[in-house]
Amino acid sequence: MAKNTLDDLNNHLFAQLEKLMDDDVTPEQMEKEIARSKAVTAVAETIVRNGELAYKVMAHMNEYRQDGELAPVPVMLLPGSKK
Repeated sequence: MAKNTLDDLNNHLFAQLEKLMDDDVTPEQMEKEIARSKAVTAVAETIVRNGELAYKVMAHMNEYRQDGELAPVPVMLLPGSKK
């Protein structure tokens, strides 16, 4: 059962953006948030690339299946899915 979805990732990215836009943080806190944002961005990019790959695999499987059945959509690509 997946604990995180692309919806969750989107929420995390927007939460991090809100932290970066906070005018009440000290310069030291902002440096930490910038470093955290860079790490979050790197992980998010990897997750998105993984989702793109999963989608391409599903599409490829569907193109060459002989039984008429469609490959299941990868869970991480389903909005709000926690399966």
